[in-house]
Amino acid sequence: MNRHWSIKYSLLLLLIALSSLTRRAAADGPKEPPTSSTTSQAGVPVIVFNRTVTVLRAPLLGVAPSDRARHTEARLTELFSHPGPMKISVTSTPMANAILVNGALGLALTAGDVDVLEGETLEQATGAARSAVELVATETREAHDRNRLWHALARSGIATLLLVVVFVVVLRTRTWVVTHLTRLLEGSTQRLTAALPALYGARLFAISRLLVRAGATFLLLLACYRWVSFVLGQFPYTRVWGEQLDGYLIGVILGIGGGILHALPDLLVALLIFVLARALLSVVEPIFEGIEKRNLHGGWLDADTAKPTRRIFAMAVWAFAAVMAYPYLPGASSEAFKGVSVLIGLMVTLGGSSLFGQAASGFILLYSRTLRIGEFVRVGEDEGTVTELGVFTTKIATGLGEQLSIPNSLVLGTVTRNYSRPTKGSGFMLRTTVTIGYDAPWRQVQALLIDAARRTPGVSAELEPQVFQTALSDFYIEYQLVCLATQTGARSRAEAVAALNANVVDTFNEYGVQIMSPHYLADPATAKVVPRSAWHAPPAAPEKPSDDEQSAPA
Repeated sequence: MNRHWSIKYSLLLLLIALSSLTRRAAADGPKEPPTSSTTSQAGVPVIVFNRTVTVLRAPLLGVAPSDRARHTEARLTELFSHPGPMKISVTSTPMANAILVNGALGLALTAGDVDVLEGETLEQATGAARSAVELVATETREAHDRNRLWHALARSGIATLLLVVVFVVVLRTRTWVVTHLTRLLEGSTQRLTAALPALYGARLFAISRLLVRAGATFLLLLACYRWVSFVLGQFPYTRVWGEQLDGYLIGVILGIGGGILHALPDLLVALLIFVLARALLSVVEPIFEGIEKRNLHGGWLDADTAKPTRRIFAMAVWAFAAVMAYPYLPGASSEAFKGVSVLIGLMVTLGGSSLFGQAASGFILLYSRTLRIGEFVRVGEDEGTVTELGVFTTKIATGLGEQLSIPNSLVLGTVTRNYSRPTKGSGFMLRTTVTIGYDAPWRQVQALLIDAARRTPGVSAELEPQVFQTALSDFYIEYQLVCLATQTGARSRAEAVAALNANVVDTFNEYGVQIMSPHYLADPATAKVVPRSAWHAPPAAPEKPSDDEQSAPA
């Protein structure tokens, strides 16, 4: 009996193949015989009623997989169009496994149709195809049942009403949450902004509303997604699309959840590395603070270099921790993560050369002790009190209502004058320059400048003011007054300079000496010379005669 059935279905398959070849020859004309490459072409799916039944990968009796798939779809569609119950059965022949629909051949699978890469067998492929055919048969009967279609429409309508209710509830809840959250934040804004200065009132409200709206939008999108998949699943023809949507959503949730669970051990290791780094810094930090406050002595490390050294040590510790924790970060071994790391490194290398140069200049200034906070310096054309020595910039307060931020590379590459370092204590050197004509006695000018310095409040009496004739120009003599001021701070420096200049003007006016630098235009009527009798004009003190002058005859 089995032999009879095998012969019967083998002849049936042969007749189907011969009829297919006849139709191809009549339609396309003579073709070259198929080569061995035909068996290695990609699989062709058999889609019936919008559902993939199976995949054909090999020719059968010279019929290509694409033609087999097309004829199989046509046969199954025709068989499913008949009313009444459908009985699905499977029979095996030496050539192929056949799936029968009510005793008629619907689908034939050969050993070449098996997915070898997935380790599939012919029996497994046949069983999967039979289940798919039974499902399609059930869905085709359901598609012709009006009662079931009406029920599907009713369920879809109810789902739509529920979606509208969800939209109304979520939108009203969002409004309620935003209103009450605003009231809550109004009472605690001052405390939050005091703890986190970056979160001022308007920004805090904007961030809170953005988070609430983002959560509401996510819920609405999720509700729409579930509504679409539910409605598509109610109708036989679109049910496969709904199943795909549900499968994608479940796959995403499982993928994210599985990824989080899989990454938790590695994240704990990375977190432990960073915790150990933070603990090490907390142990070393009091040592640096003690050196900064001059409570401890660290040999070569003093109060000026303790702060930058602490920064360098912290950067080294965090960099080492990041290198150690890198392999434990999620996705660290992926090509995308490696590519992003290389890109960031390239961007830092190309775009951060000037940044690293500024940092190197800052460390050189700090460790060479060229400048210290509180010292009065002149960098190029700008002068003021150093208020901050940063890694990238040096900040100077001029005392005139402005603060200068000078790049460290500019400070390092420019001549810097330090007026506080020569004092060996508090205060700074104060100086001013005047130019007086040759007709004014230079001794008198020196005495006037020293008198003006003594009148200036804050000028130290320990160091006597000095006057230097720094240049004998074509039309005038250049005098420079240097004295020690005991004030500290940029504002005090500006006030001291102003007071000194004011006293110079007042002193010269008091003794009738003009502060002017005449230019030579023509020979005057009388020679512009200072007679010996005026060499020691007030307030200059007369010089004592030497022993030779006293012994000389009158």
